[in-house]
Amino acid sequence: IGVTGHGDSLPAATVVVVAEPAFRRDPTYRPVVGLAKTLFAGLGVHFDLVGEENIPLEGGALLSMNHTSFLDFALGGFPAHSRGKRLVRFMAKDAIFKHRIAGPLMRGMRHIPVDREQGTQSFRDAVRYLKAGEIVGIFPEATMSRSMDIKDIKTGAVRIAIAADVPLIPMCIFGGARIMSYGHRDLSRGKTVAMTVGTPMHPKRGDDVEALTVELRMRMRDLLDETVARYAYDGSPWWVPARLGGSAPTLEQAEELERQARERKAAKAAARGAKK
Repeated sequence: IGVTGHGDSLPAATVVVVAEPAFRRDPTYRPVVGLAKTLFAGLGVHFDLVGEENIPLEGGALLSMNHTSFLDFALGGFPAHSRGKRLVRFMAKDAIFKHRIAGPLMRGMRHIPVDREQGTQSFRDAVRYLKAGEIVGIFPEATMSRSMDIKDIKTGAVRIAIAADVPLIPMCIFGGARIMSYGHRDLSRGKTVAMTVGTPMHPKRGDDVEALTVELRMRMRDLLDETVARYAYDGSPWWVPARLGGSAPTLEQAEELERQARERKAAKAAARGAKK
């Protein structure tokens, strides 16, 4: 489901997990996890997980994930659940919580709404979850990457980890875009989704937030390279970054596509407003 937004004033998509089997005492999330597993099994999705041992079995931790697919919110929870039945609760934009169907589910699973204009409360909620021993997952690129590469990232991930005094764990998700992404949906069977969890960073108060953010992006990029390298494919597919031999837009081309998409969205909103 959903989207996320984050920036320096906005902490990012979040995942929360309770230390002691929250799965058993979460009446809404438990059937949703079962349904997701059933749906992915029905699609014949093969999961290739590497590095899940880097996710702690208990205690707070912040997972920093890349974002290329509408399914990343569901996919991003698999390593934590595989590791120790830890549940993932995402911080998503507040519009989803107002949807008549998705809203009750999001609240029932205790996901966190994000107001892109005022992210202070979201930041506080993420820190509170982490200090309570839960896992928070963040998409620091802010929006989905059309380039399939790692975009520039915001400082929110580092700032949250420092405020909560928890490890910051980079992670890569690859292959979900082949199923559902911008302008693309393919529900045919047999695709692989590969995920790689990297070694934790341990940012502390007084550290250079900007420098750590650059390091985090480089670690995420290295994980992407590693994940693509072990992923089987032929030719130059659109879902592989251009710098790795694919035909996806470059980072610069993707930025222009995003600008055009924002303009179209603004024009539609203006047209709706004019009709009212």
